[in-house]
Amino acid sequence: MSHTRSVCVYCGSRAGGRPAYAQAARETGAMLAERGWRLVYGAGDVGLMGEVARAAQAAGGETFGVIPEHLFPREVGKRDLTTFIVTETMHERKKVMFMNAEAVVVLPGGAGSLDELFEALTWRQIGLHEKPIYVMNIEGYWDPLRAIFDRMIDEGFAAPSLAEMLIWVESPAALEAELESFFG
Repeated sequence: MSHTRSVCVYCGSRAGGRPAYAQAARETGAMLAERGWRLVYGAGDVGLMGEVARAAQAAGGETFGVIPEHLFPREVGKRDLTTFIVTETMHERKKVMFMNAEAVVVLPGGAGSLDELFEALTWRQIGLHEKPIYVMNIEGYWDPLRAIFDRMIDEGFAAPSLAEMLIWVESPAALEAELESFFG
């Protein structure tokens, strides 16, 4: 019995200020589909979320979306996914997304994307999982975040191992190489 590899993508419900962000989202969605890897994401049809999902679908990929009831109107819940789940809360959404993926990718995004990243990172830090966490640093978007992690370590608030829990990539092509290595 074959197992579909699944990748959870956290990203903005807005497009952001640079065309490169949407381009990276589209390339990521298409790449996942072309590799036969299922996209797990927040089920929205807006911003980078919509870009990554539409690209995965256009390339024939499997899509697994999870959205809480209260965000359905704001994020325009994308009902035409392979799997579409509506949860009661954000906490449920994050848990269902995370539990249905073997790897996590963070594209540019806002507070929600940071919340998802920090939860996955904290769970890894305290030993609840070993899933790889990839941060796609398109045009340096996440450079300030990387500096914060370095500062946490330098100031003694985190062990140096924290830096090893995040894999920084600059493009969908670099992500593809990393995922290929991980999935084998």
